[in-house]
Amino acid sequence: MTTLRAFTCDDLFRFNNINLDPLTETYGIPFYLQYLAHWPEYFIVAEAPGGELMGYSATALMLCMFAVMGKAEGSVAREEWHGHVTALSVAPEFRRLGLAAKLMELLEEISEKKGGFFVDLFVRVSNQVAVNMYKQLGYSVYRTVLEYYSASNGEPDEDAYDMRKALSRDTEKKSIIPLPHPVRPEDIE
Repeated sequence: MTTLRAFTCDDLFRFNNINLDPLTETYGIPFYLQYLAHWPEYFIVAEAPGGELMGYSATALMLCMFAVMGKAEGSVAREEWHGHVTALSVAPEFRRLGLAAKLMELLEEISEKKGGFFVDLFVRVSNQVAVNMYKQLGYSVYRTVLEYYSASNGEPDEDAYDMRKALSRDTEKKSIIPLPHPVRPEDIE
């Protein structure tokens, strides 16, 4: 049985199998520690019965062969207070089991409790598997961010979709009205 639990510092040394996926953004240890210190409730991991990490999520969530990592950010006065999914990754051998959906659900519940108006995330335009999964989870494309992802090996930088899902506090669904024109990374607040 899969166990969902809070991320710990020791997990930093256990999740390489998740982060080595070519579509997973990786960060330095100080970045993960910053999330753990500031938004521990958003840092969750999934652990397989044998103790291996299955994935993580970071709106601040992470572990087992899947994890999620995120944070809360924005302005309440401008109705922009929201949960942000920084990373969501599931190890290849644990995909298609509903783990990503469960992690996203947990992140959305935390964002609801914190009074967020919406949850957002950035995803590579080319990653249609992820884009379709997020759409199935109720997310829609809010805007395109030009050259958001840095390329390697002389390839051009890649655009991202900023995808959002309105939460119950956004009764008029203002937060998900798509912008008509793409933006540049420096235009993002």
